[in-house]
Amino acid sequence: MLNRRKFLAGTAGFAVIGLSLGKTAAANLPGIEKASMRGSINATDLGMQPGALDDQSKAFAKLLRNASDRDMPVFLPPGTYVVSNLSLPGRVRLSGVPGATRIVYGGNGHLFMAEQADHVEFSGLVFDGTNRSMGDYAQGLLDLRRVGHLVVDNCQITGSGKSGLALERASGRVERSEISGAADAGIYSVEAGGLEITGNRVSDCANGGILVHRWQAAEDGTMVTGNRIERIQARSGGTGQNGNGINAFRAGNVVISGNVVSDCAFSAIRANSSSNLQITGNTCSRSGETAVYSEFSFEGAIISNNIVNGAANGISIVNFNEGGRMGVCSGNIVRNLSTSGPYPADPPGFGVGISVEADTTVSGNVIENAPLYGMQIGWGPYLRNVVATGNIIRKAGTGIVVTVVEGAGTAVISDNVIDGVQNGAVIGQRWAQPATADLAASDNAGYAHLTVERNRVS
Repeated sequence: MLNRRKFLAGTAGFAVIGLSLGKTAAANLPGIEKASMRGSINATDLGMQPGALDDQSKAFAKLLRNASDRDMPVFLPPGTYVVSNLSLPGRVRLSGVPGATRIVYGGNGHLFMAEQADHVEFSGLVFDGTNRSMGDYAQGLLDLRRVGHLVVDNCQITGSGKSGLALERASGRVERSEISGAADAGIYSVEAGGLEITGNRVSDCANGGILVHRWQAAEDGTMVTGNRIERIQARSGGTGQNGNGINAFRAGNVVISGNVVSDCAFSAIRANSSSNLQITGNTCSRSGETAVYSEFSFEGAIISNNIVNGAANGISIVNFNEGGRMGVCSGNIVRNLSTSGPYPADPPGFGVGISVEADTTVSGNVIENAPLYGMQIGWGPYLRNVVATGNIIRKAGTGIVVTVVEGAGTAVISDNVIDGVQNGAVIGQRWAQPATADLAASDNAGYAHLTVERNRVS
């Protein structure tokens, strides 16, 4: 009979024999077969030399082709690898030791470029562009186009002469990575399909942090969550196309939540022509212009539970003249605004807490230290179906201004607490000019499109 003791003794013997045969056989196998026994290809077994001063592009390209043909991962040991102008094969799984495996751009074109790849995965790698110039055709240090499944995890991307990570029609995820010092944007994605950008740190980039764009307005579905973005400049100028921490452009069904965004030249979060948008639970500090923006031809924006501390304007859901409509602005804290911005302001100026125009509810927000207006409702004739209720406005130039220009639509302003304002609690305006006495004391004062009631002023 076979008992447990005899069974274990027998299997141990087979294991010893197997190890002995394995060592003998492995000694006679070329590098790629030995690496396959370990589950991945070790780059040094196939001629890569960490720390070598010479350009290793040819050896690197051959290594990636071999791995792609065998559908195997590649491991890069610690060290520096100088390469340039690598076109990635259809399937790439490349990993290293986080912070120690460095792939350095040697100049004269691009670093990594993929076109129509099935699977591209980078893990534990440092990509260093050394601030070298790149070819006109290249969009970023990692330029990855039409990638069926993308994973960038626990990597560092630094010193790019253009964007750090440039993606076109990519699906997958970018996570737990650090992108810094890009001469354009940290992460630029266009025409994505279900992309997740989560848990990254993006800093010190010249024109943008995380950009989610499309060529034509359409569903995008990118999720930008839990990132830390700081010190974003606008070196290429403009009045809002650059200098934003997170920017969605023509991209629908985008979720931007749980991010910490600070010290951006323009907006912490800016969405242009992006419908069915959610901007929730973000912390936005020291924005140079409007901290949170939903503008131009959008339909549907929820902006809720965000903190805005320091900006020229707080939250804007506007541009009904371009078709911008349908929003919820609730549960936000907006405070410590300024009348100074990055360019000379158009009327009415900077220093507005929350601005809305069409088919929008504004409720449960707290606004403090808004030197111009706590809240602006409508602009000229551009007002329709706005309800502002249950908000607290403290220490503002004017508490709430609402348009009374001919053609303006309905607004309900009720049950708000307005404290410590200098120029009136609720004032009707014709464009940027006050046109009424304080409506909080006299209700709608004869304006049929307004309901002003039960506001408490102190």
